[in-house]
Amino acid sequence: MFRLEGKSAVVTGAGSGIGRAIALALAKQGAFVDVLEIDDEAAGVTVGQIRAAGGQAEATACDVTDHGQVLDVFDQLGSDRGGLDCLVNNAGIAHVGNITDTSEADFDRVMSVNLKGVFNCLKGGVRQMLNSGGGSIVNIASTVATMAIHDRLAYGTSKGGVLAMTYSVAKDHLHDDIRCNAILPGRIHTPFVDGFIAKNYPDNQAEMFKKLSEYQPIGRMGKPEEVAAAAVFLCSDEASFITGAPFPVDGGTLYVR
Repeated sequence: MFRLEGKSAVVTGAGSGIGRAIALALAKQGAFVDVLEIDDEAAGVTVGQIRAAGGQAEATACDVTDHGQVLDVFDQLGSDRGGLDCLVNNAGIAHVGNITDTSEADFDRVMSVNLKGVFNCLKGGVRQMLNSGGGSIVNIASTVATMAIHDRLAYGTSKGGVLAMTYSVAKDHLHDDIRCNAILPGRIHTPFVDGFIAKNYPDNQAEMFKKLSEYQPIGRMGKPEEVAAAAVFLCSDEASFITGAPFPVDGGTLYVR
């Protein structure tokens, strides 16, 4: 079950954290993974890990905010791989702030990466899937797409938009054999979290890590590999009856708090 041999996959922002875990997991299940990253060095590390484990992968430099570049990259990859089977829109950035202290520049930057970036990749990916007979799309949204936490105005707005696009693409392409779903991660323990704690709480890092971990009802943060497992399932043929669905991977944050 959940094997992906013969399938081509694109994962954006796969140079670290959740994106890297997803790329590794898809490759482990047999997919050829194209790593789209703005950070060439980070992309190279991910590709190296995939190949060291016996998988197949290539890295492509791509700024997801650049509409023309994104379409060119997807056209080239579609030609090179004979189509596209799986797309995981993971690239994104974080921002801390409320309506009074989020600047216009900050808001525009978050929207450009988190929302327009997904739009650009959906445009490129769906075009390839239409040409090759269908596929599966997984958008990485967030629990804050459907709930509020303090000081995440721009981030939450962007992820709410990602979820809305998920529904729209799923609806519009029901009869094209293109499925589109979203994963809503809760707090996942990545290098970003460690860096955030070190920067903002240098004098009580252990206490803050414990507090952030216990925010999830299950009592800990998630692991990138746990999000990756959900992505593998949604990309697989076993999920062929699932489209337009938000999948929380959140330790019970949304529904059992």
